[in-house]
Amino acid sequence: MSNVKLAVIYYSMGGSNYQLAKWAAEGAKEAGAEVRVLKVPELAPQSVIDNNPAWKATQEATKDVPTATSDDIEWADAIIFSVPTRFGVMASQMKQFLDTQGGLWAQGKTVNKVVSAMTSAQNLHGGQEATILSLYTMMYHWGAIVVAPGYTDPVLFGSGGNPYGTSVSIGQDGKMVEDVEAAVKHQAKRTIDIAERIKKE
Repeated sequence: MSNVKLAVIYYSMGGSNYQLAKWAAEGAKEAGAEVRVLKVPELAPQSVIDNNPAWKATQEATKDVPTATSDDIEWADAIIFSVPTRFGVMASQMKQFLDTQGGLWAQGKTVNKVVSAMTSAQNLHGGQEATILSLYTMMYHWGAIVVAPGYTDPVLFGSGGNPYGTSVSIGQDGKMVEDVEAAVKHQAKRTIDIAERIKKE
């Protein structure tokens, strides 16, 4: 049984990153971690969401998912972020949440958090790697320890081979193009493994 506490923090408009978050939680629980799945606050007007059936359906499906707070960041030994790509960087909802953690950062409470990230985009080359790297840039400022999947398991190649973090393309039908479930679970288990090693130091 692991003693690692993991927060899986996501933003999802069409449901893909929520699914990635759930797979990450499953993988982490298989590794024995205590897990919280949390969403970041929505910034878009409700009228805009109501006019987009997929967005509205995701909002309804996730209405009972707790909203992430600074307390969750402080509680966690490790954090996995799942966020869609918007013009080659993370969605503004995730950026806004991270930007509000300056109080924790100033107190040194983000130091040595083990972090990893996943993303989605509608195009294979739509900025997925850039999105993950932009999130990691913030984590370096936090003093966090970035744990990318690298090429640590053959399952990574079958899902597109992104060494920075699992990424998936979303087809015009709103469904994932690549089969990334195994890659997500591997990434989660690797994150827990590294977090355990750091806690033992």
